[in-house]
Amino acid sequence: MTDLIVKAAVKEQLADQNVSSDFYDALNSEVADLLADATRRSDANDRKTVQPRDL
Repeated sequence: MTDLIVKAAVKEQLADQNVSSDFYDALNSEVADLLADATRRSDANDRKTVQPRDL
């Protein structure tokens, strides 16, 4: 699976928290699911462009 997140950016955003190494894989999976759902919504509306409303 392609990395969809930037680990350094996540770590920076969660600066006050410790981040376990497997968190990144789980977050990447959630983002992949979110993108797949947005793509399905776009396709269902006969659009090739994914828009914010597809989230």
